[in-house]
Formats: sequence, C-alpha cells, structure tokens
Amino acid sequence: MNKKVLPHILRMVAWEVTRSCNLACIHCRASAKYGPYAGELTTDEGLRLLNAIAAFSKPVIILTGGEPLLRPDIFEIATYGDRKGLRVVLATNGTLVTEQIAGNMLRAGIKRVSVSIDGMNAEMHDAFRTVAGAFAGALAGIEAMKTAGMEFQINTTITKSNLDQLPGIMDLAVRLGAAAHHIFLLVPTGRGKEMAEQAISPADYENTLNWFYEKSLNCSIQLKATCAPHYYRILKQRRQGKGMRDQRSEDPLHTMTRGCLGGSSFCFISHTGQVQPCGYLEVDCGQIKEKSFRDIWNSSTIFEDLRDLNKYKGKCGRCEFIKVCGGCRARAYEITGNYLGEEPFCIYEPGI
Repeated sequence: MNKKVLPHILRMVAWEVTRSCNLACIHCRASAKYGPYAGELTTDEGLRLLNAIAAFSKPVIILTGGEPLLRPDIFEIATYGDRKGLRVVLATNGTLVTEQIAGNMLRAGIKRVSVSIDGMNAEMHDAFRTVAGAFAGALAGIEAMKTAGMEFQINTTITKSNLDQLPGIMDLAVRLGAAAHHIFLLVPTGRGKEMAEQAISPADYENTLNWFYEKSLNCSIQLKATCAPHYYRILKQRRQGKGMRDQRSEDPLHTMTRGCLGGSSFCFISHTGQVQPCGYLEVDCGQIKEKSFRDIWNSSTIFEDLRDLNKYKGKCGRCEFIKVCGGCRARAYEITGNYLGEEPFCIYEPGI
C-alpha cells in the first residue's frame, strides 16, 4: 500500500439529529434556528442508521444539532445506540439541561456531554449566541449535570472577538470541573460566512496553537484542538525539538488524533441523511435513504480522494507533515473551491 494512502477505520460519527435550535449563534455551521425542518430522519430511520453503523464498526456517536435536546426521541436514540455497543456522546448549548434532563442522559447511556462556551462572561457569550441569558443558562445546565454526575467538556470556537478571552475560558472550564476543553477554529460556512472577517489571522492561528500546546503540558484537564489540523504538526515539531517521545499512542484520549479526520476515521451525517466528510464540508458523499451507510463509507469517491494524500494540492501535497495534519479540507474548499486544495491558513513552508 502506498504510504500516503490513509486507512479508513470508522472511529467517530457526528449525526445532526435535528437542525432545530433555540439559539441563533452568529458562527453556526448550520444557520440553525427553530424548525421544523423538512426531511429530518424519523425515529425508525435513525435506529436503522445506528444498526447499519454498529454492523461493521463501533465508533463514538456524537449526537449534535442544532440543539439535539429539542428532538423528542433523543433519549430513545441514545439508549438504542448504547445498547448496540456504541459510545454515545451529546453536544448541547446547555440551556435546556435540568437535573431531570441530566438524569435522563445518564440513564440513556450518554457517556459525555459537550457544552459550548464562547466567552468568559455573559456579555461575550450572549453576543455570540444572540440570545440574552444564554451564558447563565449554559452554566445552570452544567451545574445540573454536575449534580447528576454527568461528565461534560467545554467547547470554544475561537474568533478575533474572543481570542483574548481564551485563557479565561480555559480557567473557567477548569473551575467548573470539566473533563476537557476543546477549541475550534472558525470555518467560514453557514452563518460563519457572514463573519469570515472574524477568523483569526494565520499568524495568530499559529501563535494560539503553540500557546495551547504549552498549556496542555501542565493543564489539569484534557486539551484538544479541533478544526485546527496545524496543531498536530506543531505538536510533532515541539516534541521532536525537545527530544520527547510521542506518547499519543499510550493515551486513550488521543487514539484518534490526526489533524483532519474527515473521510479517514470520521464522517458527518446531516439531519436529512446526507453523509459528508465533516459538518463544515458540505459535499454529498451519499444519502443513507438511498444507499447503505457501509457502502458510502467504504466507496464514496470523495472519501477515497480524501484518503489518498497523493492527490492533495499545493504545499499540503508536498508537506512532510501531511499524515499528521492534512490541512482543513473544509476551509480549503470554501476558499479555493477544491477540497483537496492547499490549506489557506497555514504559514508553514514544507521542508521537502
């Protein structure tokens, strides 16, 4: 096998169980708002999807949205996935979580919940979410989960407007007792297109990820960068520079770690059943209402392209870190029109 062709063991699936949401966040990939949205998978279609996934793999299933707690059958879905041997987690804005809801999460077998916090105070977070009280609601939801014993993490999307608050948000995550803090770099899709000017500069991107690496060395909770593939090039560079042994293979939290996972170990399924490399890269890899999920995963032309690193263009294609980074395929697509194109926000110049 060519050393630049990635294996494609399915390890993680994000399923947009609904596009409906009670907030209207300015950076939302889905431009979500209160529904209903036509064509969403029914309960039976959703359970058949989980069956199809579990028939050949046991990935993490991320139940996301929109706001997944707006779906009336969300705990039926989670319970079914758990019984099929899938690790089920859920992504929420936190505002609808009560102690009863948190208890339902635990009983449904949900293993972890992510809550989005994009500011260290109500002024910044509520401006991001465009709903007054969103910050207080998220903190109340977190307290409810803590009372119930539900493990949670904090997710933060970084823009120019909150970049200076990142240390404070990380400190908040630690104080709240989060299991992890995951940062996301803005990808200009959905409403995010309207705030493309809020994307941090490539230089700030590099500096932020280096800072994040340094914090990860001593932080008491897990830190992970998502939609920021350069981080894994930086991680490798920094560890090699210090003569450190790469311990990722020994850490179960990093067994799936690579920069861009889309098409190689991760995929996204939309509310209508469209399979995509990720939620930000809206290209049709197959419709589960028309074709089996297993066939889509194994034989989609787009997935095959993404797995073949020989096809990558520009400096990504000649970069010595392509297997650990890969560049953001969604950002390349939105800016260059080619999902195999050069990552436009990378300042690194390949050494080969």
